[in-house]
Amino acid sequence: MIDGQRVLIILPAWNEAEGLPGILAEIKAQLPGVDTLVVDDGSTDETAAVAARCGSPVIQLPYNLGVGGAMRAGYKFADLHGYDVAIQVDSDGQHDPSYVPLLLEKLKEADLVIGARFSGEGSYKVRGPRKWAMKLLSTVLSAVTRTKLTDTTSGFRACNRQLIEFFAQWYPVEYLGDTIESMVGAARCGYTVRQVPVSMRERTTGTPSASPVKAMVYLFRAGFVLLLAAIRRMPKHLKRAAGRDAYVSNRARVSSGA
Repeated sequence: MIDGQRVLIILPAWNEAEGLPGILAEIKAQLPGVDTLVVDDGSTDETAAVAARCGSPVIQLPYNLGVGGAMRAGYKFADLHGYDVAIQVDSDGQHDPSYVPLLLEKLKEADLVIGARFSGEGSYKVRGPRKWAMKLLSTVLSAVTRTKLTDTTSGFRACNRQLIEFFAQWYPVEYLGDTIESMVGAARCGYTVRQVPVSMRERTTGTPSASPVKAMVYLFRAGFVLLLAAIRRMPKHLKRAAGRDAYVSNRARVSSGA
């Protein structure tokens, strides 16, 4: 526990057997009060076995669903086991667990907190069409969420109990689209989004994909996902019209069949 809250760090992992021991050891050393969950997203290596040897619970998906599918499974686990906070941390070492207390502190005034690059911390840079796409997304999503956002595709995120319940029932499974659409969906349903500045590290495993063609594909796909997120119908029973109590009571009515 941290400050009386049960905190779960969810690590979506696809063929991350090499890097997992390091990141899990770092989390255990820096955050002894939190639990971890590795979601093995259909890996073909020893990801699940390595995570288990490191002492972390593991969910093994039968085939590769992508980060969105892995995170949906993680949120269902967090909901089922009654966690107060769920935090997404990548398994490739880019996310520094030392920033987790900062995310938790900001979570006192929000439902979803983004660990954001490009907001005064660190020296992470992108160029070309990918940079244009990120700026476009940040501008539009800042308007949607009514707060300044600089890194809307960041996978370093923390959410509270109410949003865990929301994401356990509704979480987009498309890669890239999961971070964008989940944020838009949460904002449209009345949840508060904020960000904190963090520094991202170089990945310790895997190879980043970067080319002019892939960057252009990213730009067009990001725009399509944003449009889809804006027009997609949200389930009425997940909308929170008047604060947290309204959502909780509404969810209780749905669960009881009233």
